[in-house]
Order: sequence, then C-alpha cells, then structure tokens
Amino acid sequence: MATSHAFSLKEFLFGKAKDPLDPKVFHQISLVAFLAWVGLGADGLSSSAYGPEEAYLALGQHFYLALPLALLTLITVFVISASYSQIIELFSTGGGGYLVATKLLGSKAGLVSGSALVVDYMLTITISIASSADALFSFLPASFAHYKIFTEVLLIFGLILLNLRGVKESVIFLLPIFLLFIAMHLIAITLGVVPHLGNMSSLVAASYNETTQDVQGLGLLATLAILLHAYSLGGGTYTGIEAVSNGLQILREPRVTTGKKTMLYMATSLAFTASGILLCYLLNQVKHQPGKTLNASLFAGIFGGFFGAGSALTAALVVVILITEAALLIVAAQAGFLDGPRVLSNMSLDSWVPHRLSHLSDQLVTRNGVWFMGLASLGFLLYSEGEVKLLVVMYSINVFLTFTLSQLGMCRHWWEVRRSDAAWLRKLCVNGVGLLLTGLILCVTVTTKFLDGGWVTLLVTLIFVLGCQYVRSHYDRVKIALKSLDDTLLTIPFQPDLKTPVPEKATNAPTAVLIVRDFDGIAVHTLLNIQRLFPNHFKNIIFISVGVIDTGQFKGHQEIASLRQSTEENLKSCMEFANCLGWYAEYRYDLGVDLIGELESLCEAVGKEFPRAVFFSGKLVFQKENVFTRLLHNHTPFTLQQRLQFAGRDMMILPIRVFAPA
Repeated sequence: MATSHAFSLKEFLFGKAKDPLDPKVFHQISLVAFLAWVGLGADGLSSSAYGPEEAYLALGQHFYLALPLALLTLITVFVISASYSQIIELFSTGGGGYLVATKLLGSKAGLVSGSALVVDYMLTITISIASSADALFSFLPASFAHYKIFTEVLLIFGLILLNLRGVKESVIFLLPIFLLFIAMHLIAITLGVVPHLGNMSSLVAASYNETTQDVQGLGLLATLAILLHAYSLGGGTYTGIEAVSNGLQILREPRVTTGKKTMLYMATSLAFTASGILLCYLLNQVKHQPGKTLNASLFAGIFGGFFGAGSALTAALVVVILITEAALLIVAAQAGFLDGPRVLSNMSLDSWVPHRLSHLSDQLVTRNGVWFMGLASLGFLLYSEGEVKLLVVMYSINVFLTFTLSQLGMCRHWWEVRRSDAAWLRKLCVNGVGLLLTGLILCVTVTTKFLDGGWVTLLVTLIFVLGCQYVRSHYDRVKIALKSLDDTLLTIPFQPDLKTPVPEKATNAPTAVLIVRDFDGIAVHTLLNIQRLFPNHFKNIIFISVGVIDTGQFKGHQEIASLRQSTEENLKSCMEFANCLGWYAEYRYDLGVDLIGELESLCEAVGKEFPRAVFFSGKLVFQKENVFTRLLHNHTPFTLQQRLQFAGRDMMILPIRVFAPA
C-alpha cells in the first residue's frame, strides 16, 4: 500500500513516465515554432522589463539620446538573431554557443563558452525571478517588501517542480501568461506612441539639436561614451536570443526550419517591445519614482492619459500589465531551466562535468541538471538579495562573452570555407557585424562595471572553468587506466577447448549473473575473478546490460537504434568469451533511462528463471577516494545490491583497483 501511494504521489507531482522507445515520443515532447517562441523566447522578451529601463536611466540628463538608442537596439536585435540563424543552419543538431566554440575555436574556447553559458542561465533564472518580484511588489504597500526574498525562493522551487514534469508540459502551462503579456504590451506601446506620431519630426529635430550641443560642449567622444555606456547597460535586452540554438533538440522536425521560424518570432517581438518601450519613455517623459519601475510609471501615465489618471480602469490596467510582466519573467526563467541543463548535458558528454548530468529521468528531462540550475540560481539570489541592478551587471557579462566567442568562431569558419561557399562574404559580414556589436558591449560592460559586481560573475565563471578542468583531468586519467586494463585483458588469446563441449543450459544449477556495461576490461576482470573465487561452481553465466538512453542518444530513432546494436554486440562478445572458458552463457538486455529500475527488472526475470542465481558486478575503487571521486562515478552496484537484497536475491560487488596516473 505504501509503495502504491508513493507511486501515485510521484505521478501526481511529475506526471506519467514517458517511454523513450515509443516511436511517437519525439513528436509528443517536441515544440512547434509557436510553443518554442513561448518557452525559449520569453527570456528575451521579458528583458524588456529591465533592459530598456537600465539603458534609459544610464543616459541621465541626456535622455534625448533615447531615440538613437532605440534605433540601435532595433538593429542589434535583428543582427544578433540573423547571426544565430546562421548558427542554426550550420549546427542543425543543436548545441549552441558551446558546440560552436568547441568545433570552430577548440575545446578550451568551448569550455569557456559553455561555462559562461551555464553561469548565464543560472543568472537568467535569478534575474527573471528577482525582476518578477520587483514588478509584483511595485504596486503593493511598502510594508510587504520584506516578503520579497521569500516569494522569490518559493518561485524558484515551483519552477524546479514544474520542469521536472517535462518541457512541453511546463511551456503549455505558461502559454496564457505569454499571450497576455504580448497583447497588453502591444496595446500599451501603441497607445504610448501613436498619439505622438504627429510630433515625431520635431522630436527627431530636437534630439539632433541636443546631440549637436553635447558634441560641441562635451566633445564627440564623450557623447559617444554616454550613448555606448547606456547601450551596454541595456545589453540584457538582447539576452535570450541564443536560446533557440541551444535548445534546438527540443524543436519539432524539421528542426532548422522550426528554429529559424522561432528566431524570427523572437526577434520581431523583442525588437518591437524593447525599442517601443525606449521610445515611449522619451515621448512620455517618464521620470524615475522611488519604489517603482520605469515601466510602472510609464503604463500609469499612458493609461491615465486615456482613461483618467485616478480612474479605476487605469489602476486595473496598470495592475494587469505589471502582473503580466511579472508572470512573463517567471516564464523567462524557463529558458534557464530548458537550456541550462542541455548545455550541462553536452559538456558532460565531453567529460567536462559529471556524467550523471546527461542522464534523463522517466519524464525524459535532465533531472540532475534542473536541480543544479535551480539551486545555483538560488545561491545567486541570496548573494544579490534580489537586487536587479546588480544582477543585470552580473548577467550581461557572460551572455556577451558567449555571444562574442560564437560570432568569432563563425567568422573564422566563413573565412576558412571562402573557396567552397559562394555566399561566404555575405555570411561573414552578418557574423562580423554581430562580433563587433557583442564584443563592444562586452568590453564596455566589463571595464565600466567590473567593480560594481561584474567581478563576481567572472570569478564564478573562472571557478566553474577550473572545476571543469579538474573533472576532465580525472576522467582522462581513469580512461588511461581503463585502457591499460583493456589492452591487458582483451588481447589474451583465449581459445575454446574443442574436446570439452559447452555445457547445456541448466536452470536449476548455480548461475552467475554478471552485470556489465560493455565488453571491456572491467567485464573480463570481473568474470575472471568469479572463476578464480568460485572454481567449477557456477554452471551458467548470464550477462545483463542496460543501454542507457541519455542526452547523447535521445536525439532521434537512429541514435537509439545504434545504441541497441552496440549493446547487443557487446553482450554477444561477452557470451562468446564465457563459452571459451567452458561456461554455458546467455545474455539479457534492455534500453531505458532508469538504469537501476531496468536492471532490477532484468535481475528479477533472470532470478525467476534461474532460482540459484547469484548476481555480480564490478566496481572501480581508487587508492585515494574523496568526495569528488564519489561524485564523478556512480554507485549503481551498491544501490542495486540494496534493492536485490530486500527482494531476497544475493549480489556480490567485486572491486577493481584503479591506479590512475598523475
């Protein structure tokens, strides 16, 4: 009864388990362009809640520069989106900035880009939640302010739970919020701009005259510095554009077409919203009010101008639009939970981070990655105390580091293929302009905001990079040691004894059930240990293996078919080896995402067929174990042993010493 209750509770919280072998599963969990726009585009679109504000306030008394700033914002959005559309075309399987930098600039550049992306997505969650709380609490009494951090913590844990249920489920749940945001901001920006269209020519003239006066008084360089400083502080506006290329794997086939369509939706909506809000600030002469965001003041002024400043309708509309901003910022945090774990899983496949970060749950999500991103963002939230101004500075640096590396890699690629690609010059120009803009924002942000909190982001990223290098070096050392084991044991010329035929199957005889991953030195070492420890005791050898479907295989039916083939080929090799030693041998296998669960089911089935079965597994042991070795290597044998013991099955774990080179 307790087990049933626990299962029901799990199903209630996380939904029914999904079958990765179901031919329809890729279609069921993938996103069409519209839903991808919601799930991935909300990050960029939500930045209109804080990006334009930070840029406009940075202008100070030179607010007339908001006009060229709005134009520059519009251009930048489309330039970056065009450059990332080219990345989608070139890297059609996804991977985003990490894969681009790795393939085009080398593994070290890929490590920096991937680390920057991971930290960036941590901050995406943090700044989205913090900005959401700011928007919500901007129309609440000041006495409620001390509940803000607590509310933000609850929101992060709520999103963790939602994302553990699955990608598509989380996006559909948040769809109404996204659509309401679009509708309300379309109305507000239209009402804020259209009444002033008749005065637009005089506004342009006034802006030109004021700029000319500043150039004459302050100098050209000083005036440009003011504009560029505001432009760089508004860099958060462009964040999220890269999300499509990072999350291409969750898009509906044909992925490139879906990705480019999603990118167009994102660029158009973001360009209209961000530049439109900047223009509204200028046209409506919005001033900063303590305890309120600029958007709160802007919308109050716009709706008040049409329906009366103190009317109930104005107050209701302002509350609704601020709630949609706050709610969309929560949706925007989704990008961190959607793309952050995917970057981690790609890095784990390259052994930069623990391999378990590429494992899928029964909901086909990278559960460990979701928890990692959620808890890390919580750490940033508590450090910053939810201060958006600080978070914007911390946030902008890393995203533009990744942007710059991606654009640099693409520029290098187009130059290298200039003789084989007729359109290389046009493509180089697109990525070249993107490199110029993103590099400029990165340099200005780092130099001007390093002491204001930028150093924290760089320090965290550096620590992450160093941690990744440690993980990679450990895996490389273990790989060398295991290769030595393979070279020793897999090259021994075992020949079958032709005079002694292979025994027949005897289900009631003592049976050794060996859990293996591959036909490798570990499997051979464990099998020889069984023979040495129990000479002539076991009459049957049954090999069990599970082909684990992680993010590396869960890309399409072809990858899963290859996994099935390789798993079966490895087991056949194990069986033939056992036959050479004079044992009757069979194998059993399955594919799945839950290694322990699948192994337990296979063991139970074999145990029923062979009542005198004893289960065996090899386990790597290190001369000097520490918290890192325990983290980097799974403890599947111990967990399985515990479960089988309570099921009345005997299991032995045979240690395999690893002397990893320094």
